[in-house]
Amino acid sequence: MIEVVGVRFKKAGKVYYFSPNGFSIEKNENVIVETARGIEFGQVVDEIKEIDEKDLVAELKSVIRIADECDKDWNRQNKKKAKDALDICIEKVKEYDLDMKLVDCEYTFDNNKVIFYFISDDRIDFRELVRGLASIFRTRIELRQIGVRDHAKMVGGIGCCGQQCCCNRFLSEFAPVSIKMAKDQSISLNPTKISGMCGRLMCCLKYEQEGYERNIKRLPKVGVKVRTPEGLGIVTEVNALTEFVKVKIESEDDLEEIKVFFNEDITIERKNCDGCHCG
Repeated sequence: MIEVVGVRFKKAGKVYYFSPNGFSIEKNENVIVETARGIEFGQVVDEIKEIDEKDLVAELKSVIRIADECDKDWNRQNKKKAKDALDICIEKVKEYDLDMKLVDCEYTFDNNKVIFYFISDDRIDFRELVRGLASIFRTRIELRQIGVRDHAKMVGGIGCCGQQCCCNRFLSEFAPVSIKMAKDQSISLNPTKISGMCGRLMCCLKYEQEGYERNIKRLPKVGVKVRTPEGLGIVTEVNALTEFVKVKIESEDDLEEIKVFFNEDITIERKNCDGCHCG
């Protein structure tokens, strides 16, 4: 087992683990840490705990120190410089006539690098842009192309539910979302109903999927013959949330009648070896 502390660098960003390096660190404290990008300023979101070394996905780096007021002031200055740098980069993109949209900018804490985030439908040759920016900022320049989901996470907004976007508010990582989830949850497959601001399937489809899948396993499939309190019938529709089952009841006079039953009130008809049905 090894001691670690969880640190986040952006709001709703991914949590990274660092060695506390002997410091007594509490939740919500700011710390200065060593990362693959250089020295960074972050916030502790997971207090010191022990985890198995095999659970580490990368080399464990250390907390350099607990941030003091000077560090916090320096971080505020970096954020202000990042806003100014973004404005300059936007003008440069127009100057070079590049088909890209600047989304965000950040300085590493030690100012060794300025990172610009952008979106574009195509691959961009931004070598001239990088050279132009390097001559202005006199430091290393990195342009990072991001996807539409990351774009929504950075800029935020209000979803169709009336709440702030989950990705911008609390989701630290994106989970895979599929159209099957919408089908399982009996949601209209109209793209405008199941798509978020990013144009991709809404992240919230994942939240209750486990419960729906658990209920679906207990429900009969559409087309299956079942025995109901009103006779034999064929399942025409199921609702995984309410566990109601719509059944087309068979009758001797060939009249079809659709009735709704609770799942516990019906049983699936199974055939025995002679081909007849047994309850």
